[in-house]
Amino acid sequence: MSETARNMWRVAYSALVKWWPQNQWFPPAGAARAFFARHICAETAKHIAIDRNATFSSKVHMGDYARIGKDCELHGEVHLGDHILMAPECVFYTANHEHGSLDVPMDLQGDTAMNAIYVGNYVWLGRRVMVMPGVHIGDGCIVAAGAVVTKDLPPYCVGASLPRSSACGKTIND
Repeated sequence: MSETARNMWRVAYSALVKWWPQNQWFPPAGAARAFFARHICAETAKHIAIDRNATFSSKVHMGDYARIGKDCELHGEVHLGDHILMAPECVFYTANHEHGSLDVPMDLQGDTAMNAIYVGNYVWLGRRVMVMPGVHIGDGCIVAAGAVVTKDLPPYCVGASLPRSSACGKTIND
């Protein structure tokens, strides 16, 4: 599908179903948002759930049973694996502001190149997690609420205030 067609679907999504009630209170809203996501996103699996006011780009890839929480924002190329739990207000940034020159105001320096984000399978992201450009989050990771993920996480990590605090390679019984 062309980028123009995807943008037309985005406009319709924003105007028609983005603001409908949360999925738990009105299940048809979730089905409608999933329908629009299939026409907007680069790739979606059969079973996805998108909650109220979620924003996503046409470069998003969603795996099976990916759950996008209320008010989440997925900007640019984001690859979500299978069985993703995303709490409300998570934000994924794939680009940033340039700030290398002291002679030019920051708002006139433009943006950095886009850097895709990859989230593995069976990942749980707490409320208000921010994932920065180029980050890879491994399978089975749990990221605590409010964390800013600036570096890659290997599989099966539990992280908070990343990159400062993480426990990797642990199991529930450790």
